[in-house]
Amino acid sequence: MSSIDESKQFVPLNIAVLTISDTRSLADDKSGAALADRLIAAGHHLAARDIIVDDVDAIRVVVKRWIADPGIDAIITTGGTGFTGRDVTPEAVEPLFEKRMDGFSIAFHMLSHAKIGASTVQSRATAGVAGATFIFCLPGSPGACRDAWDGILAAQLDYRTRPCNFVEIMPRLDEHLRRPKAQGASA
Repeated sequence: MSSIDESKQFVPLNIAVLTISDTRSLADDKSGAALADRLIAAGHHLAARDIIVDDVDAIRVVVKRWIADPGIDAIITTGGTGFTGRDVTPEAVEPLFEKRMDGFSIAFHMLSHAKIGASTVQSRATAGVAGATFIFCLPGSPGACRDAWDGILAAQLDYRTRPCNFVEIMPRLDEHLRRPKAQGASA
């Protein structure tokens, strides 16, 4: 079980929140607000917040811009992870991943199953890393966003969490880009 190492100092991250919805605005975006409120309460910085329609290209434009922004450490999306014709978040974001985070989906479904039972299979929550930025794609319900933050993200985005957390590996996410090729390497 994880625990907080109080001898370590909290490291605030810059986290962007993207709501994917054809019907919401910032004024009535309960899921995005729940995430923003929770990450700020935890001591992180809300680096950006936006709402975009359920469109693969539109989603990719925002996510790519945030991945390229050195001031954004993590991106959390909410919405578009279901099975309706307009639900395209995984299709938009997963091709951007350099590495998939399969364990996130498993952990999310375990938490979700405890709350909503077999209905958890209706979510395609996913996560990965791109451009040294963590990306988490959550369902559009406020409850699912609260569960994901409280049950997974709050601990994994806290440097003090032991035995391990995402923050401590952040400096190494792009090491493959910084390491020069060995002399004589042909690849």
